[in-house]
Amino acid sequence: MSLDAIIERHRGREGPLLPILHDVQATVGCIDTAAEAAIAAALNLSRAEVHGVVSFYHDFTATADPRPCLELCRAEACQARGVEAMVAAAEAAAGDRVRLKPVYCLGLCSVGPNARIGDTLHARLDEASLVALIGQA
Repeated sequence: MSLDAIIERHRGREGPLLPILHDVQATVGCIDTAAEAAIAAALNLSRAEVHGVVSFYHDFTATADPRPCLELCRAEACQARGVEAMVAAAEAAAGDRVRLKPVYCLGLCSVGPNARIGDTLHARLDEASLVALIGQA
């Protein structure tokens, strides 16, 4: 889907900026300065307004990263369940092949530690299952 098609799909919505940004990030893999400028023009916003939103949220990146991404919950509930002790093994397993991204709550606090790859959540992780998950990514 092209940038123009994404913008058109959301143009009639109330508050279309975030849905447009999410779709562009998912489709293209990043939101570069050219996309920011096109979105700003289409929504009658300044480039600074669009860039401010892009730079505020950690889900949006300026350059594409083709590696699979594993989001590892580092919030308090997962910390209480031992996630910090697994980080070194996760980093070693990921190397340069998988991008590890710390997130602060995936919403599965009672069954942590948790991770997400794409739209799939993984709960009750221990070091071995986390390393295996990274190997499958």
